[in-house]
Amino acid sequence: MAHSKQSRKRIRQNDKRRLRNKAKSSEVKTILKRLQEVVSKGDKAAATAMLPLVCKKIDKAAKANVLHKNTASRRKSLVARLVAATK
Repeated sequence: MAHSKQSRKRIRQNDKRRLRNKAKSSEVKTILKRLQEVVSKGDKAAATAMLPLVCKKIDKAAKANVLHKNTASRRKSLVARLVAATK
């Protein structure tokens, strides 16, 4: 257990940041799952319409250091390939 006032505050801050990061990470995962569902149904128009929104969410997570920039880039590439491969 933390003893000093400073370390107690640091614990509170870390908890807030952890929850914020978890929410952003969860949001990215959710939107990726939604896009994969649309792609699996074969709806190319809806998948193409969702692509900019998905990329935007991934970029925002990378900007907030929730995702590493290379991870974000890799996921965006994967999503673009999925949409392009939709029939």
